[in-house]
Amino acid sequence: MSSNSSSQLFSLQGKTALVTGASRGLGQALALGLAQAGADVICSSSRVGGTDKTRALIEACGQRAFELAVDLSDSQAVIAMANQAYECTGTVDILINAGGTIARTPAVDFPLSDWQQVINVNLDATFLLCQQIGKGMLARGKGKIVNIASMLSYTGGITVPAYTASKHAVVGVTKALANEWACKNVQVNAIAPGYFRTDNTQALQDDATRNAEIEKRIPAGQWGEPEQLVGAAVFLSSAASDYVNGHVLAVDGGWLAR
Repeated sequence: MSSNSSSQLFSLQGKTALVTGASRGLGQALALGLAQAGADVICSSSRVGGTDKTRALIEACGQRAFELAVDLSDSQAVIAMANQAYECTGTVDILINAGGTIARTPAVDFPLSDWQQVINVNLDATFLLCQQIGKGMLARGKGKIVNIASMLSYTGGITVPAYTASKHAVVGVTKALANEWACKNVQVNAIAPGYFRTDNTQALQDDATRNAEIEKRIPAGQWGEPEQLVGAAVFLSSAASDYVNGHVLAVDGGWLAR
């Protein structure tokens, strides 16, 4: 295969992507990475103006960027945001469900309100966006959906029962949709990030004991940086993954192999 054909295989030129959680951390890195691969990007976050920096970075790459604000715990607002995304660009070729939240309390005392908030944001919003954006993809006979799972899609964790339940469920939804939509040329897959330096993991990074335990467990010997997740996302968003369906791609520095 020539280098030219290889570059075309991973190109997102002419594509439009919707990325939730795009204000910072992994979501911001993914939104920018898709733009660098040629996509125009609709950036979603929880507040108006939350993706101003992301938009500026994307436009500096020469791609178009759009901003939407949505409370992912509000199902009706999520559905409305999906419609707004189509109004921005007329089509959505790629959906990256990167928005999420976490709450930490020992399971015996875990508040129901926290449980519901985490499930609403991490699971319900992911399914609804897959469903709503997926309708257009199915009608066109092509599309790419990438859900962000977690190492806690495989294990139980400690003091994060809602997050763990939601991320196990995200993998289940990914596989269920792939079973129905692969034959329609819509690829639904997930990425399971390992331990990355983001706001969500700041508490672990700040805990000297836990931080040392985590780094010792990772064969690569260090936390991941958000930019190191981009290659996996571009692969699963491009023609290079046209025969990849229902897969969970771990990007973890070898954590699962230990």
